[in-house]
Formats: sequence, structure tokens, C-alpha cells
Amino acid sequence: MPTGRPGLRNGPAAVADPFSGEVFFTDSETAWARRDGNDTRLAPTAASRLVDVNLDPPFPSAPGFRAVDLLAHPGFVERFRSRVVSTTLALAWVAAGKRAGYVTDGGDLAGSVHFAAGIALCQAAGCVVTGIDGAPIGQAGRGLVAAADAETHGLLLSMIHGRG
Repeated sequence: MPTGRPGLRNGPAAVADPFSGEVFFTDSETAWARRDGNDTRLAPTAASRLVDVNLDPPFPSAPGFRAVDLLAHPGFVERFRSRVVSTTLALAWVAAGKRAGYVTDGGDLAGSVHFAAGIALCQAAGCVVTGIDGAPIGQAGRGLVAAADAETHGLLLSMIHGRG
């Protein structure tokens, strides 16, 4: 199972959450959250059992993969609770341990301005980040699966591919 930085190395990045007043940032090696002038190292965890899923079109992997099918998967319903969002902030929440994972289908997202900072945060925090096919992002991978840990990543991939 891929961990850390499969295939792609991001540089420094930052994501701001205007609602909480937090700024999530990385130097590409370590990731932190700053709130009220205090920095805390990010620590991903799947404890929340929340998985953010992007349902915005286009859906380039349909009919082989449709995010709406993942939400109805019996294993997903048993193990996780879903939230439907489509922002870089969703990835920052995975890195910060506020979410167990994030799933989106959308082609090659590694160079996307909408996802690059969130991917960098996840990778620097030690999350598992691949395409929906399990391939490293930035190579042949399509879409994105970011998970707090290898177990959550493996469960999501098995559900995406109908094996779980």
C-alpha cells in the first residue's frame, strides 16, 4: 500500500479555513495548523469516520467508478459517515485528523490549483494519497483518494473497486 509521497513531491503550501480561523501549512516535509498564533503539528487519524466525497461533475471514470455508488456501498455505510464537499479544505481536514478520508473523481488533479495545496498538506502529514485506481498521483492516477492511514485508504479503494 502506498504511503507518504508516492510519485509526486509537492513544495510549500497553505490552506486557510476562514470559519475556524486556522491556517494549515507545510514546508513539504512537515505540516502544521496555526490558530491564534500557535502552531500545532498535523496528526491524521481516521477516528472521526467522516469521509468527504466530491459529487461535482464531470465524472470521467463513470461508469466504472461513480462516487454516488461509493456512498451506497454497504461497507461504506457500515464503517464511515459521508460529507459531500469539493474544496482544498476537505484535504486539509484529512491532514489535520478532522476527516478520515476524501474521495473525488476528476482526472489528473496533481497539478490542479484547487487540489495542489491540500495534496501537499496530506503528503507532508503522512496521509496515504493516490488516484482512485491506487496509482500514484501525477502519473497514471485519475481522481484522488486521500486517507488518514493505510487501513482507511485500503478500505476505500476496495469499496471503489467492488472488492469490499
